Amino acid sequence: MESRLNRLETVQAMLLELGQLSTSCGDITEFIRAVHRALGRIMYAANFYVALSDREDGSVRFVYFVDELDPTPDPHEKVMLASPEQSPTAWVMLNRRKLVMTAAEHEAHGPDGNGWGQGSTAEHWLGCPLLDHQHEAMGAIVIQSYSPAHTFSDEDQALFALIANHVSSALQGLQSMDRLERAVQERTALLAHEVAERRRAESVQHALFEIANLSASAVDAHTLSCSLHRIVSDLMVAENFLIALYHPDSKEISIPYFVDQMDAEAPVKRFRYGVGMSSYILECKQARLHDRASYAQLLADGAINEPLGNADIASWMGAPMLLHDQAYGVIVVQSYDPAIVYTPADLDLLAFMASHVAVAIARMQADRAIRKAKERLEQQNAALSAAMAALQEAQSELVRQEKLASLGRLVAGVAHEINTPLGICVTATSHLVQELKLTREELDAGAMTEDSLLQFLDIVDQSLRIMTTNTQRAAALVRSFKQVAVDQSSDDIRSFNLKTYLGEVLLSMQPKLKGRPVKVTLDCAPNVEMDSFPGAVSQIVTNMLINSLVHGFEREQGGNIVLKAALEHETVVFEYSDDGAGMDAETLGKLFDPFFTTRRGSGGSGLGAHILYNLVTGPLGGTVKVDSAPGQGLRYQLRFPRSRRREKVVAG
Repeated sequence: MESRLNRLETVQAMLLELGQLSTSCGDITEFIRAVHRALGRIMYAANFYVALSDREDGSVRFVYFVDELDPTPDPHEKVMLASPEQSPTAWVMLNRRKLVMTAAEHEAHGPDGNGWGQGSTAEHWLGCPLLDHQHEAMGAIVIQSYSPAHTFSDEDQALFALIANHVSSALQGLQSMDRLERAVQERTALLAHEVAERRRAESVQHALFEIANLSASAVDAHTLSCSLHRIVSDLMVAENFLIALYHPDSKEISIPYFVDQMDAEAPVKRFRYGVGMSSYILECKQARLHDRASYAQLLADGAINEPLGNADIASWMGAPMLLHDQAYGVIVVQSYDPAIVYTPADLDLLAFMASHVAVAIARMQADRAIRKAKERLEQQNAALSAAMAALQEAQSELVRQEKLASLGRLVAGVAHEINTPLGICVTATSHLVQELKLTREELDAGAMTEDSLLQFLDIVDQSLRIMTTNTQRAAALVRSFKQVAVDQSSDDIRSFNLKTYLGEVLLSMQPKLKGRPVKVTLDCAPNVEMDSFPGAVSQIVTNMLINSLVHGFEREQGGNIVLKAALEHETVVFEYSDDGAGMDAETLGKLFDPFFTTRRGSGGSGLGAHILYNLVTGPLGGTVKVDSAPGQGLRYQLRFPRSRRREKVVAG
């Protein structure tokens, strides 16, 4: 009697210990190891293991396994779950019932009496299922003995089943923590990648801004080349750097800038087109990446005529400076160190930079040509001073527009919208430059007449009107983008018309909608004047549209999105619907859960709907309802007060 009481006290202490471990231990394997140690104090437990199942793919992992005869499996390896006729562990998990077997019962199992499939035969085998709150199997816990001297009594079996229940409860909490930690780790890794990409994009943007400033400044060729070398070096290793310029009039290539670890000076300063790697790149009109072997193969194949420079390279990149299929030269970066090998990503970046350098060179050449034309026109005829003033104004506008266009190409969304007006401006400017060239030639030839001069002035006036109209159009688009961006970064209440503001939000979303056969319709009463948080409204509508485009419609799939808003007394009723893919009841139930997404790794962060819900119920002080079914699209209904100014004053 005394020994039984002692055992019960030990069991009670063990259960208390397991309860404490379940709240303090953060690792499933460590927790099960502690369970094994505690179990050994109340019964024979030399052979003990726990298998956990993965419901998504039907596999199991033996997260903890201690056995005197069988080898220990990898705790991270997934094994497909066998049938109940092949494995007692599978029988326990699939039937969700305890199983007790002797050696004789183990051997006699099966339709042919050949026993279970794998594993050594135990003298006594005891397994219990690990069940969650819905009575679904999470896995199995097993204890066994290979010695006739150690078997499990009815009391042992009852205690083991009780311990299995406690382990089941603890594992549910540990698995939830494990899933949350994995989600946080995945999100952290994604954010780290995004930060790295953002920093790289900022570096490229800064480099392009510097190139644009160089082209707009009156710098000499050497200063320009040194600055370009420094800019490229900020983005990649460029200890060996060369700039080659192509002269189409003489069909020659010059080397105005050369920095190399092996050679103090360039082998030649000027050579005919068709010689060396620079000619090879200009002939290809594409950026090329080579190592020592591929470079030697080019020589062997005769693709390079009369190679120049040191051929003992480890990695070599060359990119043409092209603008409208016109070659201005080549930028070359190379490495002699086998530890520094350039990648295709480096090549793409160099090609991207080379194209912008070509724009800068063309702009500088155009600037010099315009200045020379201005000087000649002033010397020939004072009557052209008014025309020259207009040309000077056009020149300044050209430099400014080109600088904005260069920076604007990095902002892909806005660029899609303002591309058309800027393209018209560029066309008008190019036409103006061409007319200036023709006028200069006519002036040099002494064929200038009053009619040709007046015609030239008309072209200048027409071009300026075209550029003014289109720059005003682009400015209107930018103002809309800017208003929405300012609102999203502000937590202040302000007054605004809901219909007008929703129009601005939809305008800012045009880059995302462009190219997608999805029609967006806005149906909002014109008299809804808000005193609330415009940033929250903007973020909510943006998240809804993004979710529809990512989850509701395939890339080429057509569809409709409808936004409706009306005022009921002092409450705004906002309805959003799409006719996309929709979702089932299980997915709909998790829609507002943080980090839940059906597109993990494909653009889904799992936070869009969660943020939407928090903004509606938080800053806007409203409610949100959602309805969906597979193939029936998605529908939101939001209700929130028209004015939040009173609530904010009372809360303060």
